[in-house]
Amino acid sequence: MSVAVQLEPAASVPAVEYRWDADTDILTARLRGANGRTGMSGSVELEGSDGSWLILDVASGCIDGVEVAVWPDVHKRRGLAPPAAEDVRVVVPSQDDTRAVSAVEVETRLLAEADDTQRVIHFRLGKPRPVRTVRLGSDLLLDVDPESLRIAGLWMLNVPPSPSPFPP
Repeated sequence: MSVAVQLEPAASVPAVEYRWDADTDILTARLRGANGRTGMSGSVELEGSDGSWLILDVASGCIDGVEVAVWPDVHKRRGLAPPAAEDVRVVVPSQDDTRAVSAVEVETRLLAEADDTQRVIHFRLGKPRPVRTVRLGSDLLLDVDPESLRIAGLWMLNVPPSPSPFPP
């Protein structure tokens, strides 16, 4: 199973605020001023086959936060740079189009790579495939399959340094 989204034009994108939890190595990205509409509220939990967890927080149909709860192995990739992205509002439609609160859990292949400074982190979901990259927030990009609009990856940009050695 994978997560399909809808893309809508956006006049602007919200700022991203990062926070590290020093005790747990959880990295949280919050979208300040993300305005939803109607739709699902809850979480979309992306579980890697290695036990890693990436959680998308959804409010009124729009992604308003991301948590890296359990880190996959992070591979350093010299010169990792995000692709160009267009500004959009990403909507996670609910199955019955109500304002229901729900949690969706998706098992997928989850890979992580970071640049030399660990300020750019890219998570890839599922099999490698062509993607369209869109800007969800000032420092948060989403890769989507251009045909099915299913989430294929996530970019975290300008990540502040971890308070502890980088998660394994």
